[in-house]
Amino acid sequence: MAEPAASRDIDCLSEAQKAIAPEVAAARAVAIANSLVETEKLLLAEATGRVVAAAIDTPIAIPPFDNSAMDGYAVRRAELAGEGPWTLRVAGRIAAGGPGVGSPGEGALRIFTGAPVPPGFDAVVMQERARPEDDTVVISGRRPAAGENIRRAGEDVSLGARLLEPSMTLSPQHLALLAGAGVATVEVFRKVRIGIISTGSELRDPGEELLHGQIYNSNRVMLRATLAGLAWADLRDFGIVPDDRRLVEAALSRAAASCDVVVTTGGVSAGDEDHVAAILRDGGASVEVVNVAMRPGKPVKIGQIGHALFAGLPGNPNAALVTFRQIALPAIRAIAGLGDIYPAWQPAISGFAYAKRPGRTEFVPVRMSGRNDRGLPVLEMLGRGSSASLSAMALADGIALLPPHDEAIETGMTLRYEPFRAG
Repeated sequence: MAEPAASRDIDCLSEAQKAIAPEVAAARAVAIANSLVETEKLLLAEATGRVVAAAIDTPIAIPPFDNSAMDGYAVRRAELAGEGPWTLRVAGRIAAGGPGVGSPGEGALRIFTGAPVPPGFDAVVMQERARPEDDTVVISGRRPAAGENIRRAGEDVSLGARLLEPSMTLSPQHLALLAGAGVATVEVFRKVRIGIISTGSELRDPGEELLHGQIYNSNRVMLRATLAGLAWADLRDFGIVPDDRRLVEAALSRAAASCDVVVTTGGVSAGDEDHVAAILRDGGASVEVVNVAMRPGKPVKIGQIGHALFAGLPGNPNAALVTFRQIALPAIRAIAGLGDIYPAWQPAISGFAYAKRPGRTEFVPVRMSGRNDRGLPVLEMLGRGSSASLSAMALADGIALLPPHDEAIETGMTLRYEPFRAG
């Protein structure tokens, strides 16, 4: 969408004064986000990727009983007096799942990994150090230490200990921990209902015929694919809406009535056909963010329509992707109940030189070309930062942040890098 003439005419300094920093924009979006309170209980098999709503303590110790860490022989160290080798009567056999019954009298017990160690037995000798002979076993080498090869009850997790905190995303490892504690269900926040609307009379879906002046709608596919990877998101697609104020207003109203978040692409600039901004202004919606001192993505609108968070993203693909990840997504993650909401930046080294405009933060697509002697990623810049470029982002491993105070990026400078896989 074309930038208005008045905006093009202002110099860099006045532009920076009119627009806010992207981190400020993200913080404002988070501040107005209404975190979910509704929860649901799910079976563990259904809960992968969902957000924990309440702390979970273990109802049992893990392991719940003393057990053998390997195949071998359970012994009473008091019977191993003096120097070895020692010969002991084999008084019984215990396998995993067997009863933890003590052996009468003296002697060793043949025992297998995971089997309960009966009371009174204070070490397990691995079978590699034991030689069975008829109904006895000969133990060689050193005398075992107290508790050797025994996993004590509660050694991993003590009874009543905290397993998971609220706001955590349930990974397969978390679910395994819950299962090991005998927890069958988990309370999670309900899914965030996210409505997306693509505005623009020029947009067509892939597979449709393009007429002169029309383009395919890549933003819709990008947002759908991004949100589809989030188990806590319930995507609701309101389709492509032409640049007709009445139709755009109706779509926004429908989305706001049924969603926690409404995300639009296009229509947030100041052109005659950019209706979203005018609808927000005239409809009494609260708008906390208008312009952001960033490239790409200056014209961003963040506010509220009713109870729904509104994120109006630019129509150009790079700008839509960057503003969604940097500004809208932290607020959406806050609504979902997550504790870790902001982008996961890591240090990296510039492998390129680039003259930039001071006073605004730039986000550029980059690819890793290797690592330096400290193991930090060395980044190669792709494209020239065009907000409409699709190929550079498709080839990129992530995004590099170029600080607003820098006028030039030199080879070897330390940058902040967000890999796409961390999103």
